[in-house]
Order: sequence, then C-alpha cells, then structure tokens
Amino acid sequence: MRKSLWFLFFIIGVFLCCLCQETYAESDNQIIRIDQTDYPVLYYSSPCIEGEAVWMLQARLKELGYDITPDGSFNLQTAKAVRLFQIAHGLKDTGMVTRPVWKELWQAEEGAPCITETQENKPPQVLIVIDVATRKLSVYENDNLTVTYPVAVGKSKTPTPLGEWKIVHKSLNWGNGFGTRWMGLNVPWGIYGIHGTDKPYSIGTYASHGCIRMFNRDVEKLYPTIPMFTTVKIVNKGRIFPDEFKPVKMKKGSSGQNVVYVQSRLKELGYIFDQADGRYGSMTEFAVKYFQAWNVLPVNGEMNEETYRALGMIK
Repeated sequence: MRKSLWFLFFIIGVFLCCLCQETYAESDNQIIRIDQTDYPVLYYSSPCIEGEAVWMLQARLKELGYDITPDGSFNLQTAKAVRLFQIAHGLKDTGMVTRPVWKELWQAEEGAPCITETQENKPPQVLIVIDVATRKLSVYENDNLTVTYPVAVGKSKTPTPLGEWKIVHKSLNWGNGFGTRWMGLNVPWGIYGIHGTDKPYSIGTYASHGCIRMFNRDVEKLYPTIPMFTTVKIVNKGRIFPDEFKPVKMKKGSSGQNVVYVQSRLKELGYIFDQADGRYGSMTEFAVKYFQAWNVLPVNGEMNEETYRALGMIK
C-alpha cells in the first residue's frame, strides 16, 4: 500500500513538473512585437519579432530590389536580405538592423534637383501643413489653400514630430498598416511619413506611432500632386511649439524635437535661417549666438536656462 502511494505521488510530481516546464516554455516564447519607428533594433530570433517596424523594413528592402515578401515577421529570409544589404553598403554583415542600418536604408540625396524652367512653365510652389490639434492636412499651392483632408496623428506617448520637414521618399503599395501610398519625411530621429492605412476608423483620432495616416482614397489623390522635397510643416494649433515645454541644454550637434522648438522660436522673433528641422547645425548655432549678443548674454551658441528665458520659452 505504501509503495503504491509513493508511486502515485511520483507520477503526480512528474506530471506537475512537465506542466510547469510547458508553461515556462510558453511564457519564454512570447512573440515580441515592435511597432515604434524610432530606429528600433531588429534581429532574427525564435519566435520571430513581428510588427509594423518589421513590415516597414521589408517593404523598403523589397523596393530596393531584394528578394523578400513583406509579412511583418523578421524571419530568416529577412535576416538574409539585411545581410546582403549590409555587405552591399560596406556595413558589418550581422543581419541585425541598428540605427546606422536604418539610416543607410533611408539615405536620400541632398537637396532638390536644379530646375531651369521659364517663369511661365514653372510648377506651383506646394506646401503641406498638418495641424495635430485639428487632425487636418491642408495643401497649399502658391500660398492658396487647394484641399484639406482628415488624418490620424500620433498618440500622446508617440507624438507626431512638429517641425518643417521635406518629402524625401515616395513609394507605392506597402500594404499592411501603411496602405497604398507612402511619403517619407526627413525627420532626423526616426522614421515618419504620410501614408494610407488598413484602419480607416482611426482617421480623425490620435492613433499612430507618429506617422500621419490618411484614408487610402485620399492619399491616392494626394500622392501624384506632391513633388519630391515638398515642405511639410507640422504644427500644434498653428504653432511649432507644445502646450508644455521642458528646457534642456543643447549645442551644435544636438538633434530632436527640442531643437525644433528653439528654431521655431528664433524664426518667430525674426532671426532668419532655413527651416525648423531639428538639426542643431552651424546656422542654428549662429542664430543663437546672434540672439545672445543682441540680448547682452554670454555668447557661446549654446542653449542654457538664461537663453531660454530671454527667448520667452520659460518664465
């Protein structure tokens, strides 16, 4: 009888051990999903990493001529295509997608092509203005409003970047969450663009990871009318400035949303330079130095508390 009980306990113990191991294995093999567009690190694993970031990578590789079918899963075929891309561009062939790989994928030509047309044949000057507060995209030709579309913009945790950007990439039929058209922006700290969607119910809301979503029918109308290097101005209630602002120290070489805010404020005050594009380069440094000198501040071209206060960005 005692032997029978011990044997029964042994069987129950083995069963519970197997059950625990199976449960642990299931929890250990959960699929990682990556949807953000801030140059996330992607690599082959088991199970495969999935998400919109993977789909975007695959669509771009396919567009460049690599033998790959976008499915949103970072499988062995994707890793192989990444390695081939890395070899072709002088990068270390790890099969892992890091920030340098993303940037190489999205490398665009500097500046717009030279046009030597007569004034009569000169194409209209096109400008896109997107207001995240109203979730509206407006198109202007020679300063005249021509059309307005409803859009979805970034959620509070993944906001659409305010600033003045350029269309540096155009593509067709990426599918999945990107719909039928894609127009990429030259935002320096992530991958953002204007695109269609497979979630039409999200239009008019704060729903994306920072991109601007449109109804497919609308983006298909817009796409052929927008030349490369068109300026896209993204504002909040008409301004390139947030409702709440926390200053940080910055200098030449910095980049990010706070740089945009400083550039925009300098432009408002009449310190003229190119665009509020989030890149703290020589022109931004010069504008800051000029402002500091004019306001009898220490002239170093760097953003500090005293300069923020003089600009009226903090109290």
